[in-house]
Amino acid sequence: MNAQAMMERFEMRLGQSVLEDLDAWRARQGDLPSRSEAVRRLVEAGLAESGERRNIKLGDGEKLILVMLCQLFKQLKLKSEIDPAFLEEVIHGGHYWALDWEYPGIFHGHEDARTVVSEVVNILDMWSFLERGFGELSKKDKDRVAAEAEPFGKHVVFAGFDGNNVGEYMSIARFLIHELDRFSEFEGRDLNAHMPTLDAHRRMFSVFERIRANLTGRDLNAAEIIEILKAKLHPSRRKS
Repeated sequence: MNAQAMMERFEMRLGQSVLEDLDAWRARQGDLPSRSEAVRRLVEAGLAESGERRNIKLGDGEKLILVMLCQLFKQLKLKSEIDPAFLEEVIHGGHYWALDWEYPGIFHGHEDARTVVSEVVNILDMWSFLERGFGELSKKDKDRVAAEAEPFGKHVVFAGFDGNNVGEYMSIARFLIHELDRFSEFEGRDLNAHMPTLDAHRRMFSVFERIRANLTGRDLNAAEIIEILKAKLHPSRRKS
């Protein structure tokens, strides 16, 4: 905690039972902290436990296993992105904070939200149907889509997500495609639209969702593709 934060003060009122629990906790500490110091420590511990502040902690068994693995790696001269000598020094010295510094790609604290994963899957599914359906249309129907869904009907191709503002969506899409081999038709694409697309995807999906249940064993037809693509245009820009 920095010096400026330590200067901040606020009043707190606690019930008698909470004070008794607090005093009992203080008594179990080796240095018998003051009540205010005890509250500060408990707040920090609670925040760390809730994930608001991440503190890496290892139990004795975990330390032993890691040290043994480090020694095994060194003895067998195995190559790894994790430096076993560095990891041993971290464990022996209790420098767990250094793991955040050295390996931010591992200790980043991020976890994909299931709701976002579901939305990405829905959007990829929609565009899979759109691209496949458009590809199967006759030239006459493609010309119809181009005319009636202007300006989106000429190139019916999934543009991806805005990597600057909704990078999580793009990252999940790439993982689904490249690592899980789902939606292989999008393999090899960058998927970074470099512009906002999520709201448009959502408007389109609100239309596609009504149609999706009736797509068993068939592709989207021209009229359905037109209806979905027209939803891409923001309502404020639509002609009345």
